[in-house]
Amino acid sequence: MLVSKTGQIVITQTTELQKQSFIISREQKEQLNGLKSFVLWFTGLSGAGKTTIARELEEKLFDRKIRTAILDGDNTRMGINSDLDFSKEGRKENIRRVAELSKLMNEAGLVVIASFISPFEEDRMLARNIIGKESFIEVFVDAPLKTCIERDTKGLYQKALAGEIKDFTGIDSPYEPPVYPSIHIKSGEQLQQESVLHVLEWLSNNRRI
Repeated sequence: MLVSKTGQIVITQTTELQKQSFIISREQKEQLNGLKSFVLWFTGLSGAGKTTIARELEEKLFDRKIRTAILDGDNTRMGINSDLDFSKEGRKENIRRVAELSKLMNEAGLVVIASFISPFEEDRMLARNIIGKESFIEVFVDAPLKTCIERDTKGLYQKALAGEIKDFTGIDSPYEPPVYPSIHIKSGEQLQQESVLHVLEWLSNNRRI
């Protein structure tokens, strides 16, 4: 156990740790559910529509008797990641923890809908590597910055433009768009229902559901 410069306690791994196996495997849980678990990783600017689309998508999957869990940036920042800042290092650790949590949920047989700005390609690759290439489906929720600012229901862009919020993605911190996302939603042009249908069609065509 170490104490950081900020006075926080840091728990370090020791050689005594050993990965445990359990009686009921992921494969057995997937067989019970009738599909292989996976993660839909929604990435995009604040205000692009990630959370709104994720909510409706979960409802549609629930209607199909598919067990799901939503992980949302705001909710995790108020809980498991409440100790992290918005620096590049803080964002990387935020994504790492969420990816590890998503992997555990996949192993429990759940389909995970993860909604995070996750602005850096390096961090999204980290998430992909943790979760596993076959289970990671990247969904780029693409809306122009101007549209996101106009939708600014939380007033975050206004505060960022006024200098009240630092390291805000799209203003004074960059967003690196996915080059080859599995699913590309142009939420600045599509209606919400069209975006959800787009995801469902992709999942159906690729035999995920």
